[in-house]
Amino acid sequence: MSNWNHYIKNFESYLKIEKSLSSNSIEAYLHDVQLLQNYLLLEKNDAKPDDLSLQDLEHFLAHLHDLGLADRSQARIISGLKAFYKYLVIDDYIKEDPTALIEGPKLGKKLPDTLSFEEIEKLIGALDLSKDENIRNKAMLETLYSSGLRVTEMINLRISHIYKDVEFIRVIGKGNKERLVPIGSEAIKHIDIYLDHVRNKLPQYAKYSDILFLNRRGAPISRVMVFLVIKKLAEKIGLNKSISPHTFRHSFATHLIEGGADLRAIQQMLGHASITTTEIYTHLDQQYLKESLSMHHPRFKK
Repeated sequence: MSNWNHYIKNFESYLKIEKSLSSNSIEAYLHDVQLLQNYLLLEKNDAKPDDLSLQDLEHFLAHLHDLGLADRSQARIISGLKAFYKYLVIDDYIKEDPTALIEGPKLGKKLPDTLSFEEIEKLIGALDLSKDENIRNKAMLETLYSSGLRVTEMINLRISHIYKDVEFIRVIGKGNKERLVPIGSEAIKHIDIYLDHVRNKLPQYAKYSDILFLNRRGAPISRVMVFLVIKKLAEKIGLNKSISPHTFRHSFATHLIEGGADLRAIQQMLGHASITTTEIYTHLDQQYLKESLSMHHPRFKK
């Protein structure tokens, strides 16, 4: 069961750093996973988390039911296991989530916080550009906001996939699907500064020669590092919002919609297979909707 400790430790880091959960919430999630681990010990089942099948998990849930656990407690444990397996998929330990077919608690979708353009400017402006790592961080954040990339797409971005003359980048998205996305001149300017003044001073390895964003050891920057950069900037400016790299992507789409961009164009830029996924990003504040009606609807015009 030592393997379990490795998975659980990494899951704890994910909840703490990427999900920014409270210590109580983290403890609850870890408790749910440890219940499963303890059950497997009782059953003398030495399967690792990535070996467990839907049937194994259903036997565990039947065991909880037989113990007389209240429905609410069972639902919370299912929610914890779903979070654990979602993490295993995100970190590529498994390809398919065995909890996907397990009936869980019906929870409403919570839309992520959106940053205003002024808040994004303030965040990026808080970087101390006398430090090399912040010259890189500025280029990263400008790229995230300029092109609405997923964090994994940004950390895998290749130098050869930046077409400066036409201001486009080639992005490898989910399922290795490629798409071309516009990138603003401001982002290109800061990528050039980073390439000319920082990246060329880092240790050079042939296998990473085409990866754009590197850490100080010359290896690709990690997703966790991007989360930490953004989290520290939010703390520095006293931003009272729960934000992550995805917040930049959400803000990118929301600001485009507020500016009148076509939903299908945004779908293509974000790399969504379905327009219904893009529609999540149409969440706009009530004041903006009211102003739009006042400007454009004949019955609202004064």
